[in-house]
Amino acid sequence: MTEIAKQRLMSADATRPGLIDRLLRERLLKAMGGLRHGVLCLRDAVGAIDVGSANEGVDALRVHVHVHDMRFYRALALNGSVGAGEAYAQGWWRCEDPVGLVRLLVRNRDLLDGMEGGMAKLGGLAMRVWHALHENTRAGARRNIAAHYDLGNEFFSLFLSSDLMYSSALWGDNDDTLESASRRKLDVICRKLDLKPGDRVVEIGTGWGGFALHAARHYGCHVTTTTISREQHALASERIAGAGLADRVSLLLKDYRDLDGRYDKLVSIEMIEAIGARYLPVYFAKLSELLKPGGMGLVQAITIEDHRYERALASVDFIKRHIFPGSFIPSLNAILAAKTRVSDLALVHQEDFGLSYARTLHAWRERFLARLADARAQGFDERFLRLWEFYLAYCEGGFLERSIGVSHLLLAKPGALPPAARWTARDRGGEA
Repeated sequence: MTEIAKQRLMSADATRPGLIDRLLRERLLKAMGGLRHGVLCLRDAVGAIDVGSANEGVDALRVHVHVHDMRFYRALALNGSVGAGEAYAQGWWRCEDPVGLVRLLVRNRDLLDGMEGGMAKLGGLAMRVWHALHENTRAGARRNIAAHYDLGNEFFSLFLSSDLMYSSALWGDNDDTLESASRRKLDVICRKLDLKPGDRVVEIGTGWGGFALHAARHYGCHVTTTTISREQHALASERIAGAGLADRVSLLLKDYRDLDGRYDKLVSIEMIEAIGARYLPVYFAKLSELLKPGGMGLVQAITIEDHRYERALASVDFIKRHIFPGSFIPSLNAILAAKTRVSDLALVHQEDFGLSYARTLHAWRERFLARLADARAQGFDERFLRLWEFYLAYCEGGFLERSIGVSHLLLAKPGALPPAARWTARDRGGEA
């Protein structure tokens, strides 16, 4: 379908359900006919209908979707699940429980995959071409990172914890706060690596300096940390100077591929997702190169199910298209295969804490929604705010259903002596 044809289809009168709208609506309902593990209650200008099965145990979901604009069905037909997210950003549909909707669709993955057929295949092809143009070369990586992180430090401070950690916290009991759970995550990383005074640590992916500040202040080590986001670099520099830790933290504005030197320990917290699948071997070769003999590294990585990896790699989802250009989510198998092919690093400990990420995202979304007025004052429009609301809910639902996870991967060079304490979920009284 040509771009002109798409524009004509999308610009058709959406104030009343025409023939195309009705046909696309019927197509969607037919596709959803086999919905299990819950009920989807759909309301639109045509009427109200419930699809699915409510008799599937206490965990069955009941989700209400209200379509305000019939162009929703055209967006879905043209771009599949990405089109659904775009339609949400436009305000064409709302859901009282978007996390529940994502969970219901993940439980019915075969039906969700079916949404990518028909005309959506053409939309998917166009998005794959777009994604290919955002490869993470050195220049491309800077552009991709800027597209997300250079939204502004003030924007991210609206919803992140006070330490500005934009990665999963590690929750314990029900009385935890986002701040305490974030500190716990940083402490667990430091203890898994057995950080101590005199250690020289390299961090790939500074963020806003949260880990570097914590490790230097509380564990007495020296941290060399790098980012390619100018916004992050500027604020991290201010925070390091303000903490009086400039003698213990060296902040670089440098691509990880250009790092040199040898270090006792290495940390990379949710940066691997930004490198691109093609560069997985490059990334692990660099990790191995940066570590001294007997050194240790910890990678915190978002992961996808092994059996879904190849399919996800060949497609462009909502996150790749609208939130993190150039990104991907690796599987544990892909990570280990790349590591084994190019390095002498051994995996000595792995811990998944995906449910903690769901809780982190829930806290971020609550804070984000509570600060919408402040976000508007920063110049962000309603479409952008709905896009981010959908993004946070989309990710939370994925972690709750464990279609994606997050892991600590403790890696060791030959001769390393990892600390005896493994600091597992049982040790801290958190999720098992």
